[in-house]
Amino acid sequence: MVQAYILIQTEVGKASTVAQTIGKIPGVIQAEDVTGPYDVIVRAQSETVDALGRMVVAKVQQVEGITRTLTCPIVHL
Repeated sequence: MVQAYILIQTEVGKASTVAQTIGKIPGVIQAEDVTGPYDVIVRAQSETVDALGRMVVAKVQQVEGITRTLTCPIVHL
């Protein structure tokens, strides 16, 4: 299982709606609207890195109101 944090920037005033919509996507563990340089932080999981990438590109980035994403895979050192 691969997990990652997805840091999301949204259009002004869209963070709450984006977080709620993304929270319903299969594989998303948690989606929270936050303050700071990013508007929403998501924790997601998938079977493989490739499947995680497909989820981000095909589902997360398609949510209306998102302007930019940054995916940070979790590593255990």
